[in-house]
Amino acid sequence: MAIDLVMLVDDNDTDNFINNRIIELTSFAIRIEIKNSGKSALEYLENAKDDPENLPDLIFLDINMPIVDGFVFLYEFEKFPDSIKKKCKIAILSSSDNKRDIDKIVDNDYVIKFITKPLTEEALAEAKKLLT
Repeated sequence: MAIDLVMLVDDNDTDNFINNRIIELTSFAIRIEIKNSGKSALEYLENAKDDPENLPDLIFLDINMPIVDGFVFLYEFEKFPDSIKKKCKIAILSSSDNKRDIDKIVDNDYVIKFITKPLTEEALAEAKKLLT
């Protein structure tokens, strides 16, 4: 069963393109929303909070982005209403192998998985299991 809506949050257009194609080719999600910054992703969630149809089931979040990075995004995400926090699961999708970053991220209540870039069919299958 495909997931309805996935959001990719990454400032790297090439990574977004590749990850989008993998999601399309594997029919992982029906719809894909791409945001090039943590700030625009937070704004999207804020605007969609009254429209649950447009809330993503899964957010693939990069850690290293300018201004609003993955850590700031998670801090701000915690302030959203429970309806958003229950619906939107977060998987970190990062090239970072900094153990301290990874430990800090996986301890977050809203993060279901840490995936090292690039996104793969196997990583998508594992993420899907965590959503059901």
